[in-house]
Amino acid sequence: MPREICVPNPILVEVTRGGRVESIHRGALAIADAKGEMHATLGDIDAAIYPRSSLKPIQALALIETGAADALGLGGEEIALACASHSGELMHTTRVAAWLARIGCGEADLACGPHPPRYEPVWEAMVREKRTPTRLHNNCSGKHTGFLTVARHLGIRTAGYEHVDHPVQKQVAAALKDLAGLRGELPYGVDGCAAPNFAVPLGALARAMAKLADPAGLAPVRTGAARRIVAAMIAHPELVSGTGRACAALMRAGEGRVAAKTGAEGVFVAMLPQAGLGIALKIDDGATRAAEAAIAELLLKLGVIAGKGEAAGLARAPIFNTRGTIVGERRPAAALAQLELPSASAGA
Repeated sequence: MPREICVPNPILVEVTRGGRVESIHRGALAIADAKGEMHATLGDIDAAIYPRSSLKPIQALALIETGAADALGLGGEEIALACASHSGELMHTTRVAAWLARIGCGEADLACGPHPPRYEPVWEAMVREKRTPTRLHNNCSGKHTGFLTVARHLGIRTAGYEHVDHPVQKQVAAALKDLAGLRGELPYGVDGCAAPNFAVPLGALARAMAKLADPAGLAPVRTGAARRIVAAMIAHPELVSGTGRACAALMRAGEGRVAAKTGAEGVFVAMLPQAGLGIALKIDDGATRAAEAAIAELLLKLGVIAGKGEAAGLARAPIFNTRGTIVGERRPAAALAQLELPSASAGA
């Protein structure tokens, strides 16, 4: 049984103002390979965390492993959307709507609730036009459409697919336990989108991501599914996230070397297929700004992204006041800044 956090984690990210540290973000991180070896750790990696949306690449496995994706002729775009925490832009909602129609379902079949698009121009246009957000705008609508697709393909009930005892969610739990090397019943909570989210140790989550990055030792069906998921995420970064989002910036900067996925409450994971590594991190206070800074710093240290550009700027970002003057910065704290990692850029 995963245990709760019981010791203070190190400070990973700090925010300064006027030359002084104003805020700090503690957390933990783990970098593992597919054999389970830890290449780097900071903090308590045995404590249980909810992966939140970083779990989506694993939640998407059944879509391919059951044969549902092939039976319906789904391609990389749909697989990317199944892994997405999207911004509710037209490129997301129109594709999800078309996918639902293909399986004979509609918006009403989605168990997730509506929320405003995360991309401000879309939301502002909807407000002007007095249009109400729908379930298609939910950032998890692609994942839920994937769940519905699996149920349709298997000929089982779609109603209640979001419940932990539904066959689709049992497949998710089984896949997670297998990849993470865990046994027994997994504790779970209900995610923001109404689907179950299983608590696992951070180190186990890193091992699971490493196996997706380097699936050669898995069963053939899972090997193929893992490769298709990672490839789809890398090929369609904006479908996985959205315009101007951190996941898209990191994947574009990685140029095929990384599939990155954020999760709520300060979680971030990455799969490095050329290096065969998986990364998982959790910021204790749930701050997204700190999770983005930490994952960017790790990818910089590994040589997966370059030291300049939008993605690199996530690691060290200026803090502005309302006049546009720089008054501080967000940056890696000593524990993270001094962490030594070998370069993984050459696909070692």
